[in-house]
This record gives sequence, structure tokens and C-alpha cells, in this order.
Amino acid sequence: MKLSVIMPVYNEIETIEEIVSEVRAVRLQVCIWANKAHEETIELEREIVIVDDGSKDGTRDFLKTLEGQPDVRVIYHEVNRGKGGAVWTGLQNATGDICLIQDADLEYDPRDYPHLLQPILEKRTQAVYGSRFRGGPTKAMFFWHMLGNRFLTFVTNLLYNTILSDMETCYKVFTREVAKKLHLRAQGWGFDPEITAQILLMGYRIYEVPISYSGREFVEGKKISWKDGFTVLWTLLKYRVHGYKPQYKL
Repeated sequence: MKLSVIMPVYNEIETIEEIVSEVRAVRLQVCIWANKAHEETIELEREIVIVDDGSKDGTRDFLKTLEGQPDVRVIYHEVNRGKGGAVWTGLQNATGDICLIQDADLEYDPRDYPHLLQPILEKRTQAVYGSRFRGGPTKAMFFWHMLGNRFLTFVTNLLYNTILSDMETCYKVFTREVAKKLHLRAQGWGFDPEITAQILLMGYRIYEVPISYSGREFVEGKKISWKDGFTVLWTLLKYRVHGYKPQYKL
């Protein structure tokens, strides 16, 4: 069984080498209950699918040093398409049985992978989100970011009859079965609500597990602003009104 780590990258020269090393270092050994009386360990293969979204800060120079390595695939966008566009390219090029989205900015810790994978490997669900609000160790977030996140998650729960605690999390993990039914159109910050809406409208219930989180400051390159919330709201409402049918594009 193989895990595809989808890593959208844009101007992350300060962190890209470290995050790739961290993803490679984590042991993909997951202890699961095969039945009520027997425990077994599953070890997954991995591939890292890095999509450079038009970086101009030297990130591409580093990525070129990874080309040809057996566990890494690097794809380049000639123009910036946004996170959604980069993730969609990554999914179209992934070959794993399970896909996991990993940002390149060191806010999320790859050591959480086994916990994220366990519910899928135990066949309890086909989609897992890593939640920053379910008790994992976290660096204190900006109050207004936390409030905005909680509000947008509340709207998601209200519109889609679910009980998520962190719709905007980076760590979204799902099986190949889910991935092949997606068709992502949102290029920028509409990505998180779009993929969430599509997964829920296809009838999958999302399982959440606590993760660690170390948020960046604005001086460290954090990019989201309050204006992005309007894109998220519009995307949630659009899919609630128009619905979604599986596309089988992958």
C-alpha cells in the first residue's frame, strides 16, 4: 500500500528542504486492529508529489536537486494558480492508495501521519481531517484567525449537516476512491471548502483526529487575510445550492 503526499509549494525556499526531510523521516508504520482480538502493523510505501506553483525565490533551484530521486516527483507550474490548482495537479499525478495534503511551511508536523492514516487503514472511514481544535499541542493562534476559522467551520456544519471542528485544516487525507471522484476548480482559498463540500456531498463522513500545530507569524510569510473568508463562504453556498456529482477525472 502506498501513501502519496501532495505538497503544493510557492516561494518556500526557507522551509522546503526541511519539510521534505521531515516527510521522508517519518516512519509509515501504523498499528491497527485487524479484528477485536488481533493487532497488526502495516507499513506503507511513500511518494512525495511536489507541485511548484510558479515560485520565484529560489525554491525551484532546490527542487531541481530532487529530480530523479525514486520517492519524489516534482511538477512545475509556469504561472501561479493558487493552492487549489497545485493540489489538483498533484492529485492528477499521484499513484498512491491514500492521498495526504501537506503544506510546505512547517506549520504541520508529518509525525502525525500514523494517527491520520489509522482510521482509513482500519476501514472506519475513507476521509480523515487533522484538527487543530481537538486537543493536540498547538502554538497559540491569532484570535481573529481562530474566530474566523470557527465561524467558517460552523457554516460548513450548518449547511452540510456535519460536526467538523476544523474545516480549514491543511491535513486532509482520503483514499484513492474518494480522490478519483473529485474535480477541483477553485484555484486559491476556495480549495478547502470546495474539497470538503465535494467529499460530504458524495456521502462520505469525515473522521477527525487531533494534530499538533505551529502557526507562522505574518513576518514569517503567513498569507491568509479576512478577505479570503468571503471566497470560502461563497464556495460553501454555491455547492450547497447546486450540489455535486462525482466526476471520475483521475
